[in-house]
Amino acid sequence: MNASTQLRDAPAERPAFPFAALVGQAPLQQALLLAAIDPGLGGVLVSGPRGTAKSTAARGLAELLPEGQLVTLPLGASEDRLIGTLDIESALRDGSMRFSPGLLARAHRGVLYVDEVNLLPDALVDALLDAAASGVNTIERDGISHSHAASFVLIGTMNPEEGELRPQLIDRFGLMVDLENCFDPAVRQRIVKARLAFDLDPAAFRAAYAAQQETYVQRLRAARAALPQLAFDDAVHARVSELCIAAAVDGLRADLVMLRAARALAALERAPEVTTEHVEQVAEAVLQHRRRAHDAPSPSQAQPSAQQRSNAQGPDQNTPSATGDSDWGYLPAEPTGTKRVKAVIPLDAKKR
Repeated sequence: MNASTQLRDAPAERPAFPFAALVGQAPLQQALLLAAIDPGLGGVLVSGPRGTAKSTAARGLAELLPEGQLVTLPLGASEDRLIGTLDIESALRDGSMRFSPGLLARAHRGVLYVDEVNLLPDALVDALLDAAASGVNTIERDGISHSHAASFVLIGTMNPEEGELRPQLIDRFGLMVDLENCFDPAVRQRIVKARLAFDLDPAAFRAAYAAQQETYVQRLRAARAALPQLAFDDAVHARVSELCIAAAVDGLRADLVMLRAARALAALERAPEVTTEHVEQVAEAVLQHRRRAHDAPSPSQAQPSAQQRSNAQGPDQNTPSATGDSDWGYLPAEPTGTKRVKAVIPLDAKKR
């Protein structure tokens, strides 16, 4: 076999599974679309077991973006490969700046996909999150600095069975989606049928979803254009504060991300303004990885009323908890075990 035959027989790059054809992944699709509308959200962290369409969704999203660029960060990548390198010798010798771009530069206006982000060194995760939040990558070497645009959608995936991210890093991801194995027979069958149809004839399968794919492209373009015109009223700010306080989050990053995510959702839905309903729809993705109290209610759970709290105390109003006493050492009376004892009467007492 000659070289031309080898080139002719080389397999072409496999087409991506359409984003519109994903089944049972509505929360993941919404989070990815919001990050695509506003990359400044800081990316999406997707946690879940193997085989839950994490990488499939990332590739599908990349197709919807202007340049359709998907850049994958290998697990063993160095910092120079990620952020790029500067030729220090040429800069010192003749003052010329020679920059070799890294993966962050290639991902500009596309998707940067990081599988098993929880296994990356902390320094790389820091660099990723800095660029994702700011849209700029800065390289500094020996007093020489160079910056370039790096606006991309960061998608990090992880399997929690293989370890967690440090709290300081996980908090910097804008949104998080926790995927689970599907145990609904009907949904599983739809997923398998779609996958088999795609594997059998990718071109025909993609053609069937071409119109829906184009709708997503147009919606993303319109949402990005409408984003700067949407503002927040006091009711929206109040609801965001209420949800973040109830979740006992650290700092104010959750408030800022929730506002931006709600605005992106309003833009996606072509709403004239951001409402508290938009806040409710994005709250769980914002708070899931930031909620400190394990028993803190989720955004969908209503706070108990005063009457409900009163009823929960029980009818006995004489206990310290009901009367307002703060005697922490108080214990309620408990029945004591008794034993019947037969009395013995002396003989001389019987005579009397």
